Amino acid sequence: MLVKKTDSEILQYALEYFQDYIKYESTSDPKNPNCPSSEKIWILAKRIKADLEELGLKVELDKNCYLYATLPSNLPSGQKAKYTLGLIAHMDTSPDMNGKDIKARRLNYTGDPIILNEKHDNFLNQKEEAIVLSEDLFPNLAKYKDQDIIVTDGHTLLGADDKAGLVEIMALVKYLINHPEIPHGDLKIAFTPDEEIGRGADLFDVEKFAADYAYTLDGSVLGEIEWENFNAAAAVIDIKGLSVHPGSAKNKMRNAMTLAAQFILAMPESETPENTEGVEGFYHLVEMNGNVEDARLEYIIRDFDKENFAKRKSFMQELTAKFNESYPDEKVFSCQIQDSYYNMKEKIEPHRFLIDFAKQAMQEIDIEPIELPIRGGTDGSRLSFMSLPCPNLFTGGENFHGKYEYLSVETMQKALDTIVILVQKFI
Repeated sequence: MLVKKTDSEILQYALEYFQDYIKYESTSDPKNPNCPSSEKIWILAKRIKADLEELGLKVELDKNCYLYATLPSNLPSGQKAKYTLGLIAHMDTSPDMNGKDIKARRLNYTGDPIILNEKHDNFLNQKEEAIVLSEDLFPNLAKYKDQDIIVTDGHTLLGADDKAGLVEIMALVKYLINHPEIPHGDLKIAFTPDEEIGRGADLFDVEKFAADYAYTLDGSVLGEIEWENFNAAAAVIDIKGLSVHPGSAKNKMRNAMTLAAQFILAMPESETPENTEGVEGFYHLVEMNGNVEDARLEYIIRDFDKENFAKRKSFMQELTAKFNESYPDEKVFSCQIQDSYYNMKEKIEPHRFLIDFAKQAMQEIDIEPIELPIRGGTDGSRLSFMSLPCPNLFTGGENFHGKYEYLSVETMQKALDTIVILVQKFI
């Protein structure tokens, strides 16, 4: 069980929902163009809809698996909140790691290495080595000594990205209903599909949502307020080879895979995710496949600065053209680039009170706010460009998208405390 009797009321709500929702595999599928990209997301969405309806909310689950709900204002008759606030989280989990049959456990972190798979049959039967979560690999873990964390069994992700944010919103709704003494205006709720594959805001109905401002709950460590993110694009390099029997291939064959390797080596080695940090941009090769006849390289391009972002895209086009110079009679290399999302900073800055409200809420419960640029993106970055300014707040999860993912119970409590105070800032 993930819930303890000593947990606060609102934390118990959140952990009960979390314990339930991680049972639902909701991995998004980048290869499926439909929305949602996986039928499994529908199953979770219907469960959440039922839970919200049980709380008495009017809920709409639209044809694209976007779920919208409203918790009505409890302000005195005739009093209206200054702004209508929205809270948003996503239902899907990352396709980077298995999200089926998640087995989570809560433990008190002593500082010693944690053998995640210590109770797994494969480990007990000596079919696999220990899968160890430790400070050697993840120094940030040291912050949680003597605290409770929730971990996996080493064979799946945990799903805290973003089911932690999702259940924190669910717990908030239930808590506010059970505590009418806490004043709030209309609170708009939305849960989206396919954020993990960059399509979470594609079919979001901002007009239907009817919020003036919103926050996504999709962040990580204690105190995070994220309102600046990468500009993002996807680049596909297609390479056309020429297959000839290898026995008579001299001066005839053109091996597309060899050309692909040459292209990869021509990219800036120092400008990759593993060699950058902070606000440094990068090129990231995310997939490659092919044979002698055809090869494809799929990159993502990231940069915080709009001008540098444009230069990165131009560089890839220019490099493609340079490789084609060796084939004047044929277009062997082609490059298609499509923008994914942009830095929301320019849309948030005119509404700095959103950041101030979040910082004030945290400071009231002795949290030191941390304003961090997101080395990634959230639904909020897209929504901010759809006339819904939408910063991102912490949820308590770390090491997203992999088997070493964990969730700090104490940080989840702080995230819950923060949003209880935050909703009152908008009345």
